[in-house]
Amino acid sequence: MAFDFLVPVSEQVLDHCEQLPSQALGRHINKHTARYGLPELDKVNLAVLGVNESRNALETKSERLDLSQIRLQLYALMKGNWNVSIIDLGDIEEGNSIADTYFVVKEVVAQLLQDNIVPVVIGATQDITYATYRAFDGLKEMVNLVAIDSRFDFGMDENIIAAHSYMSKIITDKPNNLFNFSNIGYQSYFNSQEEIDLMDRLFFDAYRLGEIISDISLAEPVLRNANLVSMDARAIRSADIGYSDSFSPNGFTGREICAIARYAGISEKVSVFGIYEIENSNQSFQLMAQIIWYFIEGVNFRIVEEPTSDSNDFTKYTVPTEDRSLVFFKSHLTERWWVEVPSVLSSHTKIYSPALLPCTEADYLEACNQNIPERWFKAYKKGFN
Repeated sequence: MAFDFLVPVSEQVLDHCEQLPSQALGRHINKHTARYGLPELDKVNLAVLGVNESRNALETKSERLDLSQIRLQLYALMKGNWNVSIIDLGDIEEGNSIADTYFVVKEVVAQLLQDNIVPVVIGATQDITYATYRAFDGLKEMVNLVAIDSRFDFGMDENIIAAHSYMSKIITDKPNNLFNFSNIGYQSYFNSQEEIDLMDRLFFDAYRLGEIISDISLAEPVLRNANLVSMDARAIRSADIGYSDSFSPNGFTGREICAIARYAGISEKVSVFGIYEIENSNQSFQLMAQIIWYFIEGVNFRIVEEPTSDSNDFTKYTVPTEDRSLVFFKSHLTERWWVEVPSVLSSHTKIYSPALLPCTEADYLEACNQNIPERWFKAYKKGFN
């Protein structure tokens, strides 16, 4: 069983946890320990999982990721007024080969998905995203992947499964379960025109850094439709991560990246949340811990909503345009918006009725001005192709 390969939380972390106040998060997490073994999975909502695999790094890592330091920072944070049950499964260390590591990650994450437990994967390199994506094989027909990243990570064919090119493997590998890929926070000068054109040809969604930081709420509907979220720490600006090498002076601030993590947590569809490309610095450890804290808070406040025409919890808006009428729904409880897309659901789930695509009020207002929202158009075209 893949769980047999999990390494317990270090004694250093456990000893430190005993010194924390009773309100600290670490005192409310059941941990995988050498003495007591793995915690029970019954009634668990969320699991922390470290992956210390870095052999496919873009640049050779000078030192191993210190997962214990991230735990020390996370455990010391105060627990919110939450009802979520959290466990720490410990770490997956490097296997004899990279494929061995991927296999263990895939099997562990797949078991957690079967048990309706959301794994928070903390990894040294972002190619681990591929293993978490493969965990959906046989569990879900199609997968929506969202990456918070300054790069699209398509890369070159000869490096098809490196940390900077894992997306090429996801797109080409069989079985192909990827329905949609969205990028939040890309920076144009890090991406070739060929990669940008590929995103357009495949009707994938991409949102530039400047577009998101001008209105951080634009990330919410993108994450609301995600099953798998992969966050590259290099999307955060170097001043906020506390590490200059391989990090850009431009990127998300600590406050912005935590808001995005909370949006990911609130999304009732997000089943896996991964944070990768972390470097060893005290400031980085603190920020990673706070990102995880905000994701947990989002999970705690999840509300499952499914707009229907006959529900009193939603207002239905029909907007006539030159070519067709668009149907929008607004939730009275959360004020979130959806728009019907006729062709998506037939392709996505084989049921012939309109799909509900998360959107914003701005999309509704754009439709009122006779402009078809771009996210609607891409989803519509994807359903036909």
